[in-house]
Amino acid sequence: MTKVEMADATASLSAYARKARKEPVVVTLRGKPVAALMPLKGKDWEDFAVSTNPKFIALIERSRARCKPGSGISEEDMRRRLRLRRKAR
Repeated sequence: MTKVEMADATASLSAYARKARKEPVVVTLRGKPVAALMPLKGKDWEDFAVSTNPKFIALIERSRARCKPGSGISEEDMRRRLRLRRKAR
C-alpha cells in the first residue's frame, strides 16, 4: 500500500490510478486517511456501487430497525426453507 499526503499529491490522477492497479493508494490529510484508490475487478464494482448507494443503505437500515435481535431465522433454517444445499468449503 502506498500512502500519499494530500499536500504532496501533485501527480496526475491517471498516474495514481496506474499505481493503484498494483496496490492501493491511500491519500492522507495530516497523516489520517481520507481517500483511497484501488482496483475494482469483477464483482468489486457491483459491491462498491451498491454499498455506496444512499437508497440501498436506507433500505438496509429500515430493515435492520424492523428486525429485532433474535427475531430472524438462522442461515440453516433459511437454506432448509429454500431447499438450498450448504456450500462445500
